Amino acid sequence: MKMWIALFLAALAGGASAQTCSCSTMKWATCDGNPCECYLLVGEQMKQTLDCDALIPKCFLMKAEMYRAKKGLDRRGLGGKPVETAFVDNDGIYDPECENDGKFKAKQCNNTEECWCVNSAGVRRTDKGDKNLKCEKLVETYWVRLQLTHKPVTGTVDANQLKVAMADAIHKRYDNFKKDMMKEIEYDPEARMIVVDVMKPKGDRMNDLTNMAYYMEKDVKVLPLFKDQEKFEAVVGSQRMEMENILVYYVDEEAPTFTMKNLTGGIIAVIVVVVLAVVAGLLLLFFFKRRQSQKYNKAQQRELDPM
Repeated sequence: MKMWIALFLAALAGGASAQTCSCSTMKWATCDGNPCECYLLVGEQMKQTLDCDALIPKCFLMKAEMYRAKKGLDRRGLGGKPVETAFVDNDGIYDPECENDGKFKAKQCNNTEECWCVNSAGVRRTDKGDKNLKCEKLVETYWVRLQLTHKPVTGTVDANQLKVAMADAIHKRYDNFKKDMMKEIEYDPEARMIVVDVMKPKGDRMNDLTNMAYYMEKDVKVLPLFKDQEKFEAVVGSQRMEMENILVYYVDEEAPTFTMKNLTGGIIAVIVVVVLAVVAGLLLLFFFKRRQSQKYNKAQQRELDPM
């Protein structure tokens, strides 16, 4: 009898352990064992061990998304610049090369012969080249601007209360993200736009802004990476500020090195048209002045003829 009771209690303990063995920061994780261990599939028979007490590095997440896309599994959806050197991610997802700690390798090629250099957010910061392209180091992103638009609300929203609510929501939602790195929060009620500047000191390698920005981007696009699948929102008084759009700008410790080759055909066509219009205007002005000068010379000759 005692043996059956012991087996029953062991089964209950095993069941309880299985229920609590999960990864709160990654909905696609597979977890098992005692102690609990979680991993993420990032390729065929490729398991990436996870630390579920923190946000999962963006590089691992992108690899998992590419793998899930190839398998036909669910994955991701498709204010202005803070400074002139800020840029957005216009390339979208690719299959990155990651370091063991989850950081991006400075040079990425997406399993092709075409390569480019990225920043610590994995966002391209140079023109694309061939396999001989040199990326000396991984340039750190030290400033992220989050440009958010919230859904319509009834009544007015106190801007000062909104700033406090946004700081609290980001701090709680994203692994106790440090409030002192949120340097500025601005609000335009007419445009329903909230701009959040998140910044760390240059040279800081302990704090990662890009993981927080990536998780928030997914939350706003209603594709949360967290297991709880809750949306990101700020509560101001009785108003729940639900976000409907987000744009992320990246500012690196060193300016990107894009050239004219990075411009799309449409932008280049516009530039060519503007240049041609200016040249045509200058030519018209030149011929007009030349014609006026010739008329003046002929008139003076007629006045001198009778003399």
